Amino acid sequence: MDNFIFDVDGTLTPSRGVIDPTFKKWFLDFCSKNNVYLVTGSDKPKTLEQIGSEIYNKCKKVYQCSGNDVWQQDKNVRTSSWTMPAALHQMLSGWLQSSKFPLRTGIHIEERPGMANFSIVGRGATQEQRAEYVEYDILNRERESIAFIINNEFSNITATVGGETGIDIAPTGADKSQIITDFSKSDKLYFFGDRMDDAGNDKPLADAILTRGGKNYKVKDWKHTWHTLTNMT
Repeated sequence: MDNFIFDVDGTLTPSRGVIDPTFKKWFLDFCSKNNVYLVTGSDKPKTLEQIGSEIYNKCKKVYQCSGNDVWQQDKNVRTSSWTMPAALHQMLSGWLQSSKFPLRTGIHIEERPGMANFSIVGRGATQEQRAEYVEYDILNRERESIAFIINNEFSNITATVGGETGIDIAPTGADKSQIITDFSKSDKLYFFGDRMDDAGNDKPLADAILTRGGKNYKVKDWKHTWHTLTNMT
């Protein structure tokens, strides 16, 4: 059985943005004809804001918060109860104060079911402000450095770079790769994501997909996803 698994930010939508209307219509039809699953670091309200309820409810399952909060249409399948330790919260607050990037837009430490997201610029940033941080981060590799330190300081916590401005933080093993247990070994798996690099939050699932004999598609953006799917189908 063919199963198509998609990241959301940067794969089906612009990062933190809304799905393109023309692509939305095409993808809704694709979901009607195929087994489609979504896996994202975001929570359910944000995903609904990005892709809409029609696509959401056409998916077989949606793995929110990197698989720590799982939904099947309106039914909550399971939710993790993990919370961030105080010592890590204190470290993140310190980096927020010491970062040389000048802008702060609010909502910098966001705790979600089973995970947390950390952003220096903040989740209140405009697209222009996000673009400024992306440029800064490319030059300074700030997120990679922070994730590296977290991974060395906390043996049971894993931090990965997610999206354009954030860092996803969760218990070790509670990353996107955990969704693989919902599929049988005979299932054919095709995974689309934009952050399959070593520090990216799509990497653990991409590795698990390869172990199962599936195929990964590292995409640049939603247009690349659409082009790849059109060629496949």
